[in-house]
Amino acid sequence: MARPQMLKLPEVLTEIGMSRAAFYRMRARGKAPRIIKLPNGQLRVRRSDLDTWLTGCEELAA
Repeated sequence: MARPQMLKLPEVLTEIGMSRAAFYRMRARGKAPRIIKLPNGQLRVRRSDLDTWLTGCEELAA
């Protein structure tokens, strides 16, 4: 099964194991993956942006 190209915020939070509050704090510091705000106010994260962000986290932890 192909992974979706655009993830909803709850899907992102589940994948990275983070609470919504922690995600928003990280976003306020400019440390979260790039997000897209849709005209209806919903947030999406591109799969490619999340994967890139996760790779960057691995490098920082090393």
